[in-house]
Amino acid sequence: MYTRQKVRRRKSPKGVWIKTAGRKRRKGWEAVAGAAALLAIVTGIYAFMEIVAQASPENPVIEAAAQAQKETEERENTQKEPISKPEQSPKESRSVAPLVVVDAGHGGLDVGCMEMEVVEKDINLQIAQRVKRRLEDAGFQVLMVREDDEYLAKEERVQMANHYEADAYVSIHQNTYEGSDKSVGGIETWYDGTDTGRDSERLARLVHQETIKSTGATERELWDIADFCVTGKTRMPACLIETGFLSNPQERGLLASPEYQEKIAEGIAEGIHLFFQPKAMYLTFDDGPSERCTDMILDVLKANDVKATFFLVGEYVEKYPEVAKRIAREGHTIGVHCYRHDYGELYESTESYLADFQKAYDVILETTGVKARLFRFPGGSVNAYNEEVCSDIVHEMTKKGFIYFDWNASLDDVAKDYEPEQLITNARKTTLDRKKVVMLAHDRVLNTALCLEELLRQFPEYRMKPLNEHIKPVQFNLPEEKQK
Repeated sequence: MYTRQKVRRRKSPKGVWIKTAGRKRRKGWEAVAGAAALLAIVTGIYAFMEIVAQASPENPVIEAAAQAQKETEERENTQKEPISKPEQSPKESRSVAPLVVVDAGHGGLDVGCMEMEVVEKDINLQIAQRVKRRLEDAGFQVLMVREDDEYLAKEERVQMANHYEADAYVSIHQNTYEGSDKSVGGIETWYDGTDTGRDSERLARLVHQETIKSTGATERELWDIADFCVTGKTRMPACLIETGFLSNPQERGLLASPEYQEKIAEGIAEGIHLFFQPKAMYLTFDDGPSERCTDMILDVLKANDVKATFFLVGEYVEKYPEVAKRIAREGHTIGVHCYRHDYGELYESTESYLADFQKAYDVILETTGVKARLFRFPGGSVNAYNEEVCSDIVHEMTKKGFIYFDWNASLDDVAKDYEPEQLITNARKTTLDRKKVVMLAHDRVLNTALCLEELLRQFPEYRMKPLNEHIKPVQFNLPEEKQK
């Protein structure tokens, strides 16, 4: 695990991160003297304006002074106008498209960090504008915190997002390292891990992983300890991404280039897109129920509000009926695997398979009350044991109204005694970024139960769902000469 190197920054009075070098503060009588001088100036101006107000408007000198004062006030009022915002009403009356707040960090006198005349506030805005274009092209509504070089306090940023009841908030920043090692670089992302009700972790993971993917940059930590106002006081999922280090000469050059900024924008926009329009993953567990592992898996699924599919073995349903009942009671899909997991007996003939299936079906119905319509072949629909009968079995089962599901990704948890970390790696490698994934796992394997919590976190781009008979099944290709 990477050990975070400290980036020495502090919060300004307005709450944004700035470098501390070279800043001095007036103290004591110097500050008092300054305040007194300011008061004297203001008093003098006020007295002058009183004279102007009482003077004859026909006096050309007075008229010129009054006109100059009027123009000054108009310029000041123009400068004080808030940044432009979309003419949108709150959530209940706006378009159904998600509203995303894109926050280009810093702005105005708050420059952020600066290295070799490359200024953070400018890079942030350039990337934010590119993200905005990509999101709008994808059909999102976008609220830019700032669209030019304006300063906006962190509290105002939060107030704006909350007022418009935005659906997500992403703040864009750059990093710096003030130590001697200028090779420190990479992308890191922050979110408030203390608030689990807003799904900020999932948003942060997606923005983080997709930007790493689009840029090829070094992956730094995903931090859940962000105490920033914009991540902690917004009422929608929020994260802050630091897309590189301006203190790193190589990254500084990349961050200033339009081509690399476009890659960053591509990743951020894709992460946001996947947050709102996730792909589908169907977690499936074979060979259960088991005495210990199935309950562990059900606990994790319940804690994460995830539904899965369990293809049950009849003899284990008889042995652990309460576990099977819990699967049904908690709303998971139940399918038939077999009654006894004996390849030789099972695939001896089409008739032997159908007899085994019927026995398993009856046990599951009697125990759980579920009339299972889905099934999975032990070993998959095509394997070394059933080549002669698989097509006949499929034909007969389809006539009876049953639907079989194979898989297109796997933890590979029964092939070897893999550690939990390796099982997650196996799952990640076999998904191949598919839009629909049927993931094979086994609820008789302890390490599968142990890795499940982290497995769910590692796939933020997918929404976990249970299988049902209306979903187009993932199926292996049957031998052509055997198909009916």
